This record gives sequence, C-alpha cells and structure tokens, in this order.
Amino acid sequence: MRSTRPSSTARRRRTARRTASPLLSAVALASALALTATACGSGDTTAGGEATATASDDGKLRIPDDIRDRLKEHGIDIDKWRDGAWKNWDRDDWLREANEFVNPIIEGLWDPDRMREAEEPADQGVDDGDLSGDRGVTDPAPRPVDAQAVPASYHANAPTAGKVFFDSPEGTMVCSATVVEDPANPGKSNLVWTAGHCVHAGQKGGWYRNIAFVPSYNDAGRSARELADATREDVAPYGVWWGDWAQTSDQWIERGGATGGDGAAYDFAVIHVTPEEGSGGKSLEETVGSALPVDFRAPAVPQVESVTAIGYPAAPPYDGETLFRCQDRPGRLSIDAADPTMYRIGCSMTAGSSGGGWVATGSDGRPALVSNTSIGPVTSGWLAGPRLGAEAKGVYDAVSRKFAGQ
Repeated sequence: MRSTRPSSTARRRRTARRTASPLLSAVALASALALTATACGSGDTTAGGEATATASDDGKLRIPDDIRDRLKEHGIDIDKWRDGAWKNWDRDDWLREANEFVNPIIEGLWDPDRMREAEEPADQGVDDGDLSGDRGVTDPAPRPVDAQAVPASYHANAPTAGKVFFDSPEGTMVCSATVVEDPANPGKSNLVWTAGHCVHAGQKGGWYRNIAFVPSYNDAGRSARELADATREDVAPYGVWWGDWAQTSDQWIERGGATGGDGAAYDFAVIHVTPEEGSGGKSLEETVGSALPVDFRAPAVPQVESVTAIGYPAAPPYDGETLFRCQDRPGRLSIDAADPTMYRIGCSMTAGSSGGGWVATGSDGRPALVSNTSIGPVTSGWLAGPRLGAEAKGVYDAVSRKFAGQ
C-alpha cells in the first residue's frame, strides 16, 4: 500500500522538530496578510476580518508594529518570510498545532513554471501485515478501473475541481481539491475540501506553507508540451486563491503518517481561501459558478451503488496536468479496527489525486461530496478515502463559523 502522497520535485527527506509552545493569537491575526507590492488600501481587513494592514507611500505592505513584534517571537519575520525565509524548515518552531496555521500571501509565487514543477515522489510501500488489525472487516480488493479523462473545458464538466499547491520540506507539492458549500455563507462559499495530508504533515511535522487553490487548473486540457509556454491565465483562468485558514482533524495531526495508512480514516481538511488578486468582490463559489454540498450521513458501503473520484494524478503514466475520474461501487477498507471503516474503489489514478473529491448520491438524493482520496497501493489499482462522520463535520462547521457573514 502507498499513501497517495502529494507530489514533490525534491527527493530529500527531513524530520522537522515540533514547536514546544502554542502560537499566540497574534499569529492567527496575521494569517491572511498579503505580502505583495500592492497591498490593500488603508483600513482594509483580511479575508478573515482579523487584522489590518495598510499600504505605505512606497507601495510596501505595512503591518502594525505590535503584531509584527509578536510574530517575530515565534520566528516569523514578515519581510524575511516574503524574501524566502519560509524555506527554512529546520527551525524549532515549525508551526504544528491546530490553532497555529499561518499562510501569508506571496504575490506571484505560484507562476505556471512553479505549478508544473510540482511532481510526484517515489512511492512508499508497507507490508501486507498492515491490514492485520481490521478483524476481517475489509472487503476483497476491487477490480482495477481505468481512470477516464474529464473532457475540456473542466469548468463546464467539473467546475468544483481544482488543484492545491503548497511547499513542504520535500519541495514543491500538489494535491487535488473540491469547492464545497458553506452553510454560513450560502451561495458565496470560499471553502475548499481536500485531504489532511495536503495541508499538514501529521505526527512528524506541522502545517505546510504557501497553500493555494487553483480551480479548473489547465481548464482547456492542454498537454504538458502545450503548457510549456503557458501564461498564468492559461493554467489558472479563475485565479489563484490562497488559504487564509485551514483545519484538519486532531487525529491526523496526532497520528497521521506518510506510510502504512496511519490516520487515513481521519485524513480530511477544509481550507478557507481568499483571492491573490481582486475577484470583483465575488466569492470562490460565485467565481466558478458551483459548490458541492458535503454529506456527513452518507450510507454505509452496501447501500452506495456508485461513487466517482476525481483528481489530477501525477505519477506515471499520468503527468498531473489533466483531470481524470474513476467510477466504481465502493467496498470497505479497515486498517485499524478502532477507526471508522473507509471507502475503497478500483481506480488507476496515482499520486497527485490525493484530496480529490468523491461524489455520490447523498442522503437527500442530490450529488454530494462523501469522501476524498487518501491512500492507495504501491502499484496503482485502487484508492481509499475516509467516510465523513462527526469528526469531519466538526472540522467543516468550525471553518464555516469562523468566517460567518464575511
């Protein structure tokens, strides 16, 4: 079994040390401050409504001194961060805990070349014995299902799908993700659903950096060769949306691992996003024209006749540039009898498809997101994703409430 880990250009591995103390509230206050040459005007607030930054006469971002000083107490110098200090993964205070997420915008960081460089790492396998704790709950492995290319334009055929880009100690990385509804802001959602391992390293690390969502990435379905000279508008026709808040399960933070499926039953996350550039006041949902409801009461495996997983697989034979989907009837996968049973389907998609949405008929009869891609075998053939229950709903509701009315 392999984790469908996010893709990476670097092959080196490091273990970052945990921070010993919780982050002061000031860090959360600055989570959405844009590190751009053209900062927001005087008196503007961040997307989270929690901090104010004004533009100086020379166009550089000005952050209140008290907030800047308190950020420095935790090793975060905003100016140095913008200039590349985020690349330092050896600090003792790699932010790890649930309330420590911080993701300042660095305008222009995610250009077409950098997005294309987010490739998959070598697969990481585990022994068959890793399924020995399921007490016979796991169904037989499903038959392989070949992923089918989603026809272009993706905006017309899968408007809620996109890519999540981010940086980790291993390099520039990528996952798949889905625009979902926001109960606190109906019709105006800025929420994105993905896997926990696409935002946080789990038990041996902390929050990833420079997390951004690109809806309908490569909307025209161009080949890798055709994208060689692509503009940012070609690959990100609906903009680049930075995460100003992210939340995953406590179980993933405490137990999540790169191999063996550790924490996979709780491998989900919700990101609240804000546009890097102006969106004309429109939310993400208004910009792409759609958002999926999330069903936390999806029926048990025997009652689910069909589920469709969608994503941007990046490991061979795929290249991560085009969107694919698999449709199959799910079976059960149990890695640990103490954890909820996961869904498992036959699917040839590979690393890079992690975090991509699984869509089925929800409890109300409408299409709904019922899971996300989490893990698969060393040799592709199936994918597994968590069943979304009370823990997932708690994460979702918490992010929604945090931005209610904004």
